[in-house]
Amino acid sequence: MNASPTGPAISRSAVTLGLLAAWTVHDLEEVATMARWSRTRVPALRERHPRVPDRIWRSMEAVDGREFATAVGVMGLIVAAASADGYRTGGRSSFYQASLNGFGLHGLVHMAQAAATRGYTPGVVTSPLLVVPFTLWARGRLRRAGVLRPARARDIASGLALAGAATAAAHAVARRIRRAAPARQPRVRGLVLVPRAASAR
Repeated sequence: MNASPTGPAISRSAVTLGLLAAWTVHDLEEVATMARWSRTRVPALRERHPRVPDRIWRSMEAVDGREFATAVGVMGLIVAAASADGYRTGGRSSFYQASLNGFGLHGLVHMAQAAATRGYTPGVVTSPLLVVPFTLWARGRLRRAGVLRPARARDIASGLALAGAATAAAHAVARRIRRAAPARQPRVRGLVLVPRAASAR
């Protein structure tokens, strides 16, 4: 990517669509490890940190693998939209740049969590190997192209806020989808599965 509106296509793709690719690899790690980690590590952490509110531990222990995967899918749509907007605007999009910043800060949060818990936490492997390096590399390319927005304190706060809000929204949508799923399943009458439409007759 350079300062021209179009720039080399390969550079534009790497910097903007690369956000979606890096996010996908990172979240595959989280999907693969979250459910098992919540079952095996949370009880020990709960005992080690008694001052942490009990509701936080309960929410972490209640992680449902399929619901988490659904939330990741919803989040993927948001990241894809940000990457596409970045590609469309040659990296100038404020939505894309805020998402890029949020992605990098999210990686730092993972690393801080692992340090605080003195052990593995889902997403911590790809954070220092991919998330943070990609964010720094992409920001460097945007800076050299003359399109990077200044990194002020409020920009850092907005990046974290965007990441947090998007994550919360993704989990809220995932819960609604998971709760609606049983309503579409056939009900059990004795040992025979009876679809709702048939049972209403």
